[in-house]
Amino acid sequence: MKPQTGKSFPAITLPTLSGKDVTLGKASGDNWALVLVYRGAHCPLCRLQLKAMQKHVAAFTEAGVEITVVSGDPEEKARNFHSDIKLDAEVAYGLSIAQMKELGLYISEPRSAAETDRPYAEPGLFVVNDEGILHLADISNAPFSRPDMGAIAGGVKYIRENNYPIRGDYQG
Repeated sequence: MKPQTGKSFPAITLPTLSGKDVTLGKASGDNWALVLVYRGAHCPLCRLQLKAMQKHVAAFTEAGVEITVVSGDPEEKARNFHSDIKLDAEVAYGLSIAQMKELGLYISEPRSAAETDRPYAEPGLFVVNDEGILHLADISNAPFSRPDMGAIAGGVKYIRENNYPIRGDYQG
């Protein structure tokens, strides 16, 4: 079951590399939250995406959006992976398979032991408003399909400034 736009975002709390726990999709004050799920340290496209995301952190901050990136990697893999990326965002780790399913993410098995040692989530992006409601979702089943972070930053700014409604919430 995929999370539905217009509905509450699942409350999943995870540890972060900064040493504190974070609840995905929960931001401070009237800020919104962006949750970016990446495949893990084994993924070169994730490294490129997160490095590219760094270019847009200021735009997200200006739009009142707090960023958390997360994977199923354990702490050591997450720390090693992020040591050279220098992303100005919270980095959570240890997303379990049950939590991946709760977020509606596609899950893949490693192609070999050289790739990684556990099943992992394929990319996902969620923007949650200040009321804890899922406003925007992008879930992929492959590493090659990822939204442009500049477009997401501009889109969220537009949504917030123009009270643009949640889309894709038709229930029939």
